[in-house]
Amino acid sequence: MGDIRRRGAVALGITGLVAPLTLALGTGSAQAATSCTTQAGPYQKQVEKFLGRPVDGKQSAADCQAIKAFQTKHGITPNIGYAGSVTWGVMDLMNKQKAVGNNPNKEGKCPTNKGRIACVNLTLQLSWIQDGSRLVYGPVPVRTGRKGYVTRTGLKKIYWRDKNHVSNIYNVPMPYSQFFDGGQAFHSVNLSMWNPPGSHGCVNMTTTTAKKYWSLLKTGDDVFVYGRKPGT
Repeated sequence: MGDIRRRGAVALGITGLVAPLTLALGTGSAQAATSCTTQAGPYQKQVEKFLGRPVDGKQSAADCQAIKAFQTKHGITPNIGYAGSVTWGVMDLMNKQKAVGNNPNKEGKCPTNKGRIACVNLTLQLSWIQDGSRLVYGPVPVRTGRKGYVTRTGLKKIYWRDKNHVSNIYNVPMPYSQFFDGGQAFHSVNLSMWNPPGSHGCVNMTTTTAKKYWSLLKTGDDVFVYGRKPGT
């Protein structure tokens, strides 16, 4: 019976990885790869400043190439160098994440009376591990559920770990999976942590972060998820 429940949870959880590969490899990518817009976007100045370009609000060929490179790196489509809301949204989030520094629980929203606990701030797309009020690891950027597939908030516990997990529906690898809420789990992906619009519910991590979480956490450890991902 336990095996049946576990397989059911896994079937629900694979959606965390099958997220936006189509966004990064979609039908428009071939065309986008050869194009670069001459249009200035509504967030031109903000994007220029973020990228260290001359801030004049006017699109230049160099501006476009810099924006396009950023979009390509993070799977933002169409990657044609246009300073639109999605591109600026990613940059703005990066700025906010950087501003957190080494005090991610400054507002005290993640419980400090549970011992070791993994915290997930959906609003800032950050996660960290703390022990009481002591920061153990992080904060690190993560990639959580998109609109319609949000990562559920609340206090949870890691109930199953599978280091070499593979989805039994999509045959997609989910390395270092640590399930904490039905099919929602921490696991690594080979995508940028800022690749929009997000996962199908799981908390995606880089391989480095997922390995570290695997070494620091164990079955029964607490997980606390709070906030709201931008755009959900």
